[in-house]
Amino acid sequence: MEVPALVLALAQRYGRIRHVMLSSATWGSGDRRLAVGTGAVRMGWFASQNGALAIAITDRDDQLDLLVVPPAATAAAAETALARAADPANTMRAPDILAAAAAPGSAKRATGGNGDRRAAWDNEGGSTAPDVSADLAGAR
Repeated sequence: MEVPALVLALAQRYGRIRHVMLSSATWGSGDRRLAVGTGAVRMGWFASQNGALAIAITDRDDQLDLLVVPPAATAAAAETALARAADPANTMRAPDILAAAAAPGSAKRATGGNGDRRAAWDNEGGSTAPDVSADLAGAR
């Protein structure tokens, strides 16, 4: 996703975004200000920032840490990484999330073995539900 579109999407949910910080090694360096909608966002480009992390700061000084999934990631790895990043119980840092998601079998482990994370999503709290299809088949 391009930065202006990302800033607009974040602003709809969190309010005005005033500052975005990105890895200069991953994104390259750009202007210090970026025109977005009718305003401007301060941009920070940091060689020390990991490319797996983008940081947005709101007008209320809330910091939003965003996982950056590389374009070369497989769909399964991207889905696993994004699900892990969105998990409120997650304590992993962005680069560790990407490494774990790219590990063989990580998508299968994250979905309880059935490979479809959306099928395992529990609508009461958003936790992953165990795969009970074998139990249900035996109960018929």
